[in-house]
Amino acid sequence: VWLRRCTHYLFIVVVAVNSTLLTINAGDYIFYTDWAWTSFVVFPISQTLMLTVGACYYLTFTGVPGTATYYALIMTVYTWIAKGAWFALGYPYDFIVTPVWLPSAMLLDLAYWATKKNKHSLILFGGVLVGMSLPLFNMVNLITVADPLETAFKYPRPTLPPYMTPIEPQVGKFYNSPVALGAGAGAVLACTFAALGCKLTTWTYRWMAA
Repeated sequence: VWLRRCTHYLFIVVVAVNSTLLTINAGDYIFYTDWAWTSFVVFPISQTLMLTVGACYYLTFTGVPGTATYYALIMTVYTWIAKGAWFALGYPYDFIVTPVWLPSAMLLDLAYWATKKNKHSLILFGGVLVGMSLPLFNMVNLITVADPLETAFKYPRPTLPPYMTPIEPQVGKFYNSPVALGAGAGAVLACTFAALGCKLTTWTYRWMAA
């Protein structure tokens, strides 16, 4: 049993680390400069995926409201470390942009706590809340950082292949409201992500008890 439990805790660390890496890369606003609004919707959805799956897994495994926020805090600390290393290498990352997952994770905890630890309410209400809130916080994320175009000229990437040459931002695409589109898509998809996170707990318990 101890071996399986140790493997489970290792799995928790792996989920948190990988979610952090995917979240950082999905929110890389130098890449965002290249594709502007067209890619913004992809950013919140990928971040919603990693936050919701991991947080619901933590939450339903421990059964303690507040664990989702703790998970988001782990992601934030890991991101500070990663961005600190990249910043030292010359990449223009700001520390202010990282804690954007905490408010969404708090909403997840609130949905779980307010419905007396009802897993289905967590999936439905918590998923919708996270899916709708994260695009908003992610836009605040982008607003707080340095101007993307200025950054692109300040930190040129000579290895960029010709077919990836930055194009003019496609302003007006998605009805000029990427936050609304991201929130709409996120509200639907995050329920599926939350269900997956809860299912991970079921599978883990079955595996540990076998």
